[in-house]
Amino acid sequence: MQQTLIIRQLGRTDYETSWRAMQDFTAKRDGLTADELWLTEHDAVYTLGLNRKDAKPAGRDDIPLILVDRGGKITYHGNGQVVIYLLVDLGRKGLNVRGLVSAMENAIIELLAEQGIAAAARADAPGVYVDDRKIASLGLRLKNQRCYHGLALNVDMDLSPFDAIDPCGYHGLQVTQLRDLGIGMPPEEAGLFLLKKLAANLAYTDIQYSNDRIA
Repeated sequence: MQQTLIIRQLGRTDYETSWRAMQDFTAKRDGLTADELWLTEHDAVYTLGLNRKDAKPAGRDDIPLILVDRGGKITYHGNGQVVIYLLVDLGRKGLNVRGLVSAMENAIIELLAEQGIAAAARADAPGVYVDDRKIASLGLRLKNQRCYHGLALNVDMDLSPFDAIDPCGYHGLQVTQLRDLGIGMPPEEAGLFLLKKLAANLAYTDIQYSNDRIA
């Protein structure tokens, strides 16, 4: 079984550009293509997943809304939020979606635990929570047993845009972030921590770093 992983640290990227690049990568990959993790941040954007029934529209029009192909409903991305996209061949790794979701959730829970914060996942609402406040969101798309999209961890950002939506479709759901929990970790450090945890949780043994851009 191939265990090579390529990690791309992309800096700040345009959301739609990144999304289209993930689609293109997944469509073109074959059985020999190495899995990849993409670390990035996005400018302010709302994204609405495929579960659009009864989705409450965003209550402000100064932030663009993009209809995307991941699971779930509406969420927000903005500066100071760590985003990691997972482009993984689940069939080749012998991994199902639940296993991948658990690997993502556990990486975030482990980061918080090392900072003295107890966090947990919820079976009824994928993501990671601290005292019923959501600190990280997850969403995936699966095609031919190959996935893309990933996770978003709130680190040090303006959380007010979440007030204009029902985060992930849950009315009244509150959100939090590392800074508000007294954790002064910058997004870059949090992102590197999660990359290492994800690589370990998913049992990659050959990790390569690439400076190539996605577009």
